[in-house]
Amino acid sequence: MIRADGRANADLRTCKILTGISKYAEGSCLIAMGDTKVHVTASLEDRVPRWLLEKEQGWVTAEYGMLPRATDQRTPREAHTGRQGGRTLEIQRLIGRSLRAACDLSLLGQRTITLDCDVIQADGGTRTASITGAYVALAQACAYLEKKRLVKRSPLVTQVAAVSVGIVSGECMLDLCYSEDSRAAVDLNLVMAGDGRIIELQATAEDGAYSHEQLNEMLALGAAGIKVLAAKQREVLGISEAQ
Repeated sequence: MIRADGRANADLRTCKILTGISKYAEGSCLIAMGDTKVHVTASLEDRVPRWLLEKEQGWVTAEYGMLPRATDQRTPREAHTGRQGGRTLEIQRLIGRSLRAACDLSLLGQRTITLDCDVIQADGGTRTASITGAYVALAQACAYLEKKRLVKRSPLVTQVAAVSVGIVSGECMLDLCYSEDSRAAVDLNLVMAGDGRIIELQATAEDGAYSHEQLNEMLALGAAGIKVLAAKQREVLGISEAQ
C-alpha cells in the first residue's frame, strides 16, 4: 500500500536535530521526526534523590509533557488538573529508564541530570522521538561535565535511540505517523543501545494477534531505522564512531 507521505514501508520520516537551542540548559535540542517535534533540555543539579544519598552514584531522570496545542485540538495543561495522566507517567518513566541505560551512574557523582521533553507538535512517535533527542541533550550535558572537569570521564557508555514500528493493513511499517498509528493492528516501540542490544521493547496487538515472523520483521525494520538515527545523533554531536 502507498503511505500517506509516499514513503516506503522501511523508510524513516525526515529526521532533523538542532542542538544548542536553549541558552541556559547544559544540553538541549529540537528534534523533528516528520511533523512530530520535541524540545528537549538536560539540566544538571548537584543533588540526588533522598534514597540515593548513601550511595556513590548519580541519577538520570526525565519529565515529559505535551503543549496544549500539540494536536489538532487544545488539550488542557496537566498542571491545571493537579495531576499527571497515566500516559504521561508511563512515557517519562520509559524515557528515564532508556537514558539511564546509556550511563554509568557511578561516574556521575552525587548529581542528577533531568531530561525535560516537551512535545511542541504531535504526529505519532512522540515517545521515541523524545528518547532519541534526549540522548543528544544528555550527551551535551556529559560533555559539559567533562569540560568543567567535574567528572573523571564521561558517564556515557553507549548511544540510545528509539523508533516506532507497526503493522498497518497487514504490512509492517517503520516510524508511524499518527494516521498510521491510529489504525495499526500492532504498535511497537523499540529502544536500542549503540551496539544493537535491546533496552526496551513495547509491542501491543490492537487488533487480534501477530506471529513470531511478523515480530522478527518489525524488529529488523526497527533496528535498521535506529541505525540511521544513531548516525544522525553522532553527526550533530560530532562523534566519529558509535559508542
